[in-house]
Amino acid sequence: MAVLIDLIRALQSAEVEIVDLTADLSPETPLLPLPPQWPNTPPFQLHEISRYDERGPAWYWNWFSTGEHTGTHFDAPVHWVSGKDLPANSVDRIPARMFIGPACVLDITAESKSNPDFLVDVPFIENWERQNGKIPAGSWVLLRSGWSKRKGSAEYLNVDENGPHTPGWDKAASLFLAEERDVLGVGVETIGTDAGQAARFEPPFSNHFVMHGHGKFGLASLINLDLLPSTGAVVIAAPLKIVGGSGSPVRVIALSGPRTEIRGKLWVRQPLVHPQRKFSC
Repeated sequence: MAVLIDLIRALQSAEVEIVDLTADLSPETPLLPLPPQWPNTPPFQLHEISRYDERGPAWYWNWFSTGEHTGTHFDAPVHWVSGKDLPANSVDRIPARMFIGPACVLDITAESKSNPDFLVDVPFIENWERQNGKIPAGSWVLLRSGWSKRKGSAEYLNVDENGPHTPGWDKAASLFLAEERDVLGVGVETIGTDAGQAARFEPPFSNHFVMHGHGKFGLASLINLDLLPSTGAVVIAAPLKIVGGSGSPVRVIALSGPRTEIRGKLWVRQPLVHPQRKFSC
């Protein structure tokens, strides 16, 4: 098809930029701070099999161990009790076409800097839409908080005697995105798609409950959201095809228009997807 030929040409000429939204995965990758009564995921570990030696003279390879929800990862509906009985709810059964969608980026860097427990509500989303257009069905809604810029696990997790403090969504916002906008799912820079204090919400971890109960997805621990425009980019987030898997570490990439520097700030010149154009997943 001509459109695919045009895409390859645009990628080769840098008219379309590929932005990596994925954090490094290593033994230093932060883990979700669950209460001690609940078992947590093991940290990522890389185990060497051979490295051009007596174990294998011409090849280097490893095996690794970690949980499905470590680092930049994908949450499938079966991850939460609200999505456990839905069809096609595990990573191996989700149609591959549903891993690709236009990106809508909501910027809360100022709000989360002054209030680490900041929650996006419906009026915030509606105000964003007045400026950027209605969120199309089948979109990834990404929350840019600046959290990925934090250095070290302690600053990133931001835990005190009352638990973690990170921004997120209130329940009504999650319902609005799932039901009124029919999004693919949401993505965040924080370690999970719920706010740090969401264990105290009703229901607990309400974004997980709402999104996965509606058959929607989650992306956590994203980076480089500051390199994307508010609208116009396309996100590709394809998890490993783990049979029965509740999620997977994932390499998330975005296709965006080229950037140009204007007065020290980066601006995207051309959106790839018009915000008001219907996008079919």
